[in-house]
Amino acid sequence: MSSADLIDRAGDIRAGEELDTDRLRDYLEPVLGPVAKTLKVTQFPGGHSNLTYLLSADSQRWVLRRPPFGSKVKSAHDMSREYRILSALKDVFAFGPVPEHFCDDHDVIGCDFYLMNCIEGLVIRREYPAGLQLSPTQIRQQLLNFFDVLADLHSVDLVAAGLDSFGRPEGYVRRQIDGWCRRWADSATPDTVDVGAIMQWLHDNMPAESSKSSVIHNDYKLDNVIFSADNPLEVIGVLDWEMATVGDPLMDLGCTLGYWVQLSDPDFFRESRTMPSDIEGAPTRREIIQRFQEKTGLSVDNFPFYFCFGLFRLCVIGQQIYYRYYHGHTKDERFAGFLKKAFVLQQMCELIIKGEVAD
Repeated sequence: MSSADLIDRAGDIRAGEELDTDRLRDYLEPVLGPVAKTLKVTQFPGGHSNLTYLLSADSQRWVLRRPPFGSKVKSAHDMSREYRILSALKDVFAFGPVPEHFCDDHDVIGCDFYLMNCIEGLVIRREYPAGLQLSPTQIRQQLLNFFDVLADLHSVDLVAAGLDSFGRPEGYVRRQIDGWCRRWADSATPDTVDVGAIMQWLHDNMPAESSKSSVIHNDYKLDNVIFSADNPLEVIGVLDWEMATVGDPLMDLGCTLGYWVQLSDPDFFRESRTMPSDIEGAPTRREIIQRFQEKTGLSVDNFPFYFCFGLFRLCVIGQQIYYRYYHGHTKDERFAGFLKKAFVLQQMCELIIKGEVAD
């Protein structure tokens, strides 16, 4: 299999997520030139939140980002905010897409959207792509590189990026806990899980604020990262910046480790994994924390809190997605499975609270 065969491809647009391509072409003609009249629109796989489409004409390609259809939480899908942070990062962080055009005219496709450059490469989802053969040593290096890029993001100079007034870093941890508890209450359905004890534990065990504020991605995971198809150990792009802000980098690490399933974890949690982190060669959470501390100079003294927060946050996000399915805002059958994930994440949080999960 050639490296070109490993590149992530766009395909058919999912039912209920179609765009008005005629209006879009007409709108983009002054922006892109005559080539806009021949644009073909396809959709990238994944995307349970903001939706990502490929616009192509001849050899030219752009990526369009828009909010999900039927979204209830507008603040979580602020296209202008996402566009602004990518614009600020383009000269100080080598891995972000380059934003090219923002549109707030809802007559075009019914919502705000923006265009960015297309980064072609390898995206790793639940399993490694067929044909990608990596040794345990290579897997370890690839995944350590993945975390090193997160540490690089946390090292961006806020003043140099023009982001020193972006977000509200003071009181960030408390606002996150309060906010995610509120989002749970707003999206709970009659058939979902009880997370009251988890929310209380998070409130009771909040650590002091980190000594450092940084740009944080807030959803840094393997399928939001692009690896080089020619050198799959190398990160070449970081995607999905919809929740990025300025805040506590340890909370960002916790969000990422919420996705991190390892070989020593309970079977029910390993079965729910969304990326291949429980395989030979993959670093453990303890090893990741140690490397992160070495790269950033930060101390992760209260790991159970950050890990539990990362899992609870995923539980809420999953519930928000399921809410849209439960109330008929989307026809995407993938969303039905998020109810089961909420139960799995609740169980894992409770094990962390009891001290029964290894780091």
